[in-house]
Amino acid sequence: MTPRAREILHEIVETYIETGEPVASRAVSRRHRDPLSAASIRNIMADLTDEGYLSQPHTSAGRVPTAQAFRSYIQTLTLRKMAADELDQLRAQFDQLDTVEARIERTSRVLTEMTRSVGIAAAIPQSSPALDKIELVSLSEKRVLMVLITRDSQIRNRVLTLDEALTSDELTSIRNYLNSNFAGWAIEAVRRELAARLEHASAAYDQILKKLTQLCDKGLLDVGAAPEVHMEGASYLVGLDLHLTREKMRELFRALEEKKRVLELVDRFLENPADEVAVQVGLGEMHPSMRELSLVGLPVVLPNGISAVIAVLGPMRMNYTRAMSAVRHVGRAFKGS
Repeated sequence: MTPRAREILHEIVETYIETGEPVASRAVSRRHRDPLSAASIRNIMADLTDEGYLSQPHTSAGRVPTAQAFRSYIQTLTLRKMAADELDQLRAQFDQLDTVEARIERTSRVLTEMTRSVGIAAAIPQSSPALDKIELVSLSEKRVLMVLITRDSQIRNRVLTLDEALTSDELTSIRNYLNSNFAGWAIEAVRRELAARLEHASAAYDQILKKLTQLCDKGLLDVGAAPEVHMEGASYLVGLDLHLTREKMRELFRALEEKKRVLELVDRFLENPADEVAVQVGLGEMHPSMRELSLVGLPVVLPNGISAVIAVLGPMRMNYTRAMSAVRHVGRAFKGS
């Protein structure tokens, strides 16, 4: 592509982002700095159409940029720097949050407020996080509330139903035993060690270990590695002209309601270099109703080892400079840097 053709292509993209309407050669001529005739611009637009950068919805209509055109345009963008006081305010919001879950929820909300698009944040925990501490509370009908806190700042609550009731004193002994012996241990290592100790238990710990084993059999240390996902602002898609029928729009919202589908969207960024903003233009391979959507994402690795993705989902004709800048700044505030 010649420099002149590239310049005209990017002017068409910017005009289409602003108006949402097919762009005619006359509109490009008015924007173009060099004195080019409408006929010359039409010839360049015809070449760009043949090369797959533009499409023509109707014979007499102007041209519409394709996903290929948007990718070319995005490569030329310079991200906006956030003012120091704005960045400090953003970081202050996240500094008040103690858990990953709270940061994920706040991230999606802030992204939506900054971009007027769909804000997405997801955290993929370590497969076997380290134990920080555990709390056990006796409930009625042989039930126990387990609150397990891991070193990656995640809190897991679960109600366990036992075959045999345990007293509050027994639960306190079990809690103290776990916290004093295994704080800082990987959960998988705790399980293995408990099994080994039960085989060679001394009389002093025999009863505690037996009752602790009963709790483990009911899922005491089954923390799993379920990702934390939060999405905000899907309603902003309603007012967009995505060329979808009512049924296709319903399919789009059903797809976005599936946690698995949203994770598939952000998974594509996890293999990218950390802290590097990337853009996926056109998501039709994910779902037919997402053909005219784009995703701006940033992979983040937290100090505790959790992998996260900060992303904005919006129309293909979104304001990419704003979305990419927002993702980068919120990503820095999210990880505390």
